[in-house]
Amino acid sequence: MKEDKAFVKEITPQSEDFSRWYIDAIKKADLMDYTPVRGCIVFKPDGFELWERIQEAMDKRFKETGHRNAYFPMLIPESFFQKEKEHIEGFNPELPWVTEAGGEQLEEKLALRPTSETIIGHMYSQWIQSYRDLPILINQWANVFRWEKRTLPFLRTSEFLWQEGHTAHATEEEARQETMQMLEIYREVVEQELAIPVWKGQKTPSERFAGAVDTYSIEAMMKDGKAVQAGTSHYLGDKFARGFEIKFLDRDNQFKYVHTTSWGSSTRLIGSMIMVHGDDRGLALPPRVAPVQVIMIPVGPMKLREKVMEAFDPLFDEIKAAGVRVRADLREETPGWKFNEWEMRGVPLRLELGPRDVENGQAILARRDTGEKVTVPLSGIAQTIAKLLEDIQQNMFQKALAFREAHSHLHIDTMEQLAAHIANCESENRPSGWVLGGWCGDDACEAKVKEETKFTSRNIPFDPPAKKAACICCGKEAKHTVWFGRAY
Repeated sequence: MKEDKAFVKEITPQSEDFSRWYIDAIKKADLMDYTPVRGCIVFKPDGFELWERIQEAMDKRFKETGHRNAYFPMLIPESFFQKEKEHIEGFNPELPWVTEAGGEQLEEKLALRPTSETIIGHMYSQWIQSYRDLPILINQWANVFRWEKRTLPFLRTSEFLWQEGHTAHATEEEARQETMQMLEIYREVVEQELAIPVWKGQKTPSERFAGAVDTYSIEAMMKDGKAVQAGTSHYLGDKFARGFEIKFLDRDNQFKYVHTTSWGSSTRLIGSMIMVHGDDRGLALPPRVAPVQVIMIPVGPMKLREKVMEAFDPLFDEIKAAGVRVRADLREETPGWKFNEWEMRGVPLRLELGPRDVENGQAILARRDTGEKVTVPLSGIAQTIAKLLEDIQQNMFQKALAFREAHSHLHIDTMEQLAAHIANCESENRPSGWVLGGWCGDDACEAKVKEETKFTSRNIPFDPPAKKAACICCGKEAKHTVWFGRAY
């Protein structure tokens, strides 16, 4: 028992230091490692497989809606950024530049892509001539660079992995439909696959993507009450089309500019999933994306192990054949040590099989989400496991939803009330969560909320749980109802 307690103590409790807990959890679970380059990490196999599962879920939906994958260069000429000035102003502080190659200075410096609107806009101007060439529906899986001053693995790094969709359309209506369609795909993947509830909504002008006409987002609440922007979709209008001369000849033989969109989600979804579901024992992974869904561990005296393994191996094969991602832990460590190890790694379901279980034709299944243990017959166990995994998936979503609802504050209407709320939460060491507030539409009021409370506008939800009549800052009539919260 002492060994098991020592194992647990290697992870800092969430209530003591949430950021330290997060680092401990992902390092102990062997998801990543640091590199000599500031802000850049190695995705170790389990960490990268989480991204592969997310990729698979998104890519399937992208292709079902007519999108195809392509790849564009990582290096972007500086002159491209000058063609859309709002865009370069938004990204310039984060851009790393290549100025020399082969021992010679380059005639034009090249940026490591922070996003690809410019290079893709240039290529679209070469490809699009007629209405017959539209729409173009392309997605790219790639790495991007944004030279972050403060980094946190998966959530905010100088290099990260993502997908970025870029589409071109003949009309504004088509482009706006695309923008909302992709936002809904993000919601579906994050809620259904990662078991994270989100709010869909529109970003305020100060928070929208550099160069966009309108930006929409899904926002997720972490267990420390902070927000993560889990995906964004942008209607770009004809801004980039004008900058890059992306024109087409319409059916009336008139030249027109295309309407473009872009949309993206990244490996910050891995960090979000960990922060939403993890606990003081480490990770808790939703079954649909967990690299290992079931860990099988033989138990009982070593002298009876041979008898256990006679049933263990065929059982493993049966479960694997049913499409379950299953692994067996046959190391010499004690069962208690193994239990803690795999709980810490977030495996949704543990199967224990001992000599008495073999005699009785049964096994013990332990759930990571609730800690509950159930004894089940070996007959039909693959079907039992499949049902349990689905129940775990749904339960994890409901737990995260209940947490979000408990920390969403609908009755704070003034800055004084917000300041008192934050002070109370800090004194009691509990999450301040999000506040649903009115906003008059004045950027100065939004900026004042941020300056005085560090709460930023998350989005203007499409379907808020309540409507606000007065601005939380100035008290004037509210034009919008907005989620405010501290964010990563």
